Amino acid sequence: SVSIVILNWNGCNMMQRYLPSIVENSQGADIIVADNASTDESLTMLAREFHTVRTIPMSRNWGFANGYNKAFKVLEAQDIKPNVAFKSPLRDIKKKEATSTLGNDNYYLLLNSDVRVEQGWLTPMVEYMDAHPDVAACQPKMLSDAEPDKFEYAGACGGYMDKYGYPYCRGRVMDSVERDEGQYDEVADILWASGACLMIRAKDYWAAGGLDGRFFAHQEEIDLCWRLNLMGRRIVCIPQSRVFHLGGGTLPKGNPRKTHLNFRNNLTMLYKNLPEEGNSGAPLGLDEVMSTRKWLDRLAELKMFLTFHWKDFRAVRKARKDFKAWQHTFEKERARIQKQARKNPPVGLTDVSILWQYYYKRNKTFGQLTN
Repeated sequence: SVSIVILNWNGCNMMQRYLPSIVENSQGADIIVADNASTDESLTMLAREFHTVRTIPMSRNWGFANGYNKAFKVLEAQDIKPNVAFKSPLRDIKKKEATSTLGNDNYYLLLNSDVRVEQGWLTPMVEYMDAHPDVAACQPKMLSDAEPDKFEYAGACGGYMDKYGYPYCRGRVMDSVERDEGQYDEVADILWASGACLMIRAKDYWAAGGLDGRFFAHQEEIDLCWRLNLMGRRIVCIPQSRVFHLGGGTLPKGNPRKTHLNFRNNLTMLYKNLPEEGNSGAPLGLDEVMSTRKWLDRLAELKMFLTFHWKDFRAVRKARKDFKAWQHTFEKERARIQKQARKNPPVGLTDVSILWQYYYKRNKTFGQLTN
């Protein structure tokens, strides 16, 4: 009932390092590598060294979001027994509506190629999801593979968002990452689960429309989880399951492309999901957040310029320009989301300012944050 799908792009060496732990410790799950037109030896290596891992070769690099959408459509379109190679390349799959044919007990598990897992890692997540049908998606506790006693930056122990749209986690606020001392070992409702290791019901994935392929990469999982939350579905962190994530394998921190995608996609996500006015599903309304973010983003630009990070400076300016250019293409989707959204504030959308807490109050851990 669990399909583990690893999206790969030129990650041959990474998979040789991390895939053995997944194969060894994921008994009963179907393991699939969806390859985004890699130009390295990824597919050759998989065929030679991992005979039980199925592959979906794609004709181009679709990015993270559309890569997963298209891989899951292949899974939906074909009834194939485990460990049998897919018969058709992606381009031969006819387009169809994103409607799942699977039941509630079927799960997709999005997994980065740089994640190491332990024996029994799947069991706590599957058991919790089976016992709680109101939960659409979950993530494990995510620790750093480089420093296993510390949380991993990208997902830590579950994702939240401040009132101005800045994501943070239990275990990670801005650039401050905590040591894991058991302080977040309880199951908790969150706003978003990390796309580095995200288990989601197939039915919920398609009901929400899947990942937004226009994002290409970065913050698309936050957007998906936020939409699910607005639909009344829960997102949780299950710290009884833990994985170890290297992080930064495709676009490392400080890459201007990553800066551009993060700023552009963050503004787009806010436009899609924030209500017109505060206290109707969010601490602040869309206009107030966007007007504040304009000045905060300019401050970020100024800091980058003064510290000689000129490529990042240009990336932020381009991100805001690109958002303005395509904002109108999301109008109908925004209207639909807001019309269908429940009015209770989504769990994990908090009435705090991370910038204020972190830089002025010097509160640098999740437990120190105050309104």
